[in-house]
Amino acid sequence: QVRLVESGGGSVQAGGSLRLSCVASGYTGSNGCMAWFRQAPGKEREGVAANYGGYSTYYGDSVRGRFTISRNAAENTLYLQMNSLKPEDTAMYYCAFETSSRCLEGPLQYSKYTHWGQGTQVTVSS
Repeated sequence: QVRLVESGGGSVQAGGSLRLSCVASGYTGSNGCMAWFRQAPGKEREGVAANYGGYSTYYGDSVRGRFTISRNAAENTLYLQMNSLKPEDTAMYYCAFETSSRCLEGPLQYSKYTHWGQGTQVTVSS
């Protein structure tokens, strides 16, 4: 059974940086998609960034140029480096994993993912 555990969230001032990590267990290899989503109170879950097969990357418009997703297949770990953080980045951030290629139909669509972590909170103050 796939299990995802996120870490690295916290509180930071606008303009600061955070690095999120997601460790996957119960699955090995670099196939499939791993992604970061976020959800703020009262808003829909939003795709932030995704990685397919350890090489293809996808970013949401609101974070492109500020966030970087990376994946270490040997450690089964996904990272999200977040720079130039803004108050509107405040949300619960979730790691997601899909082993099948259906995630390529929409790498930033939450409906394409089967496995989810519990989330880590990111709060950016102005």
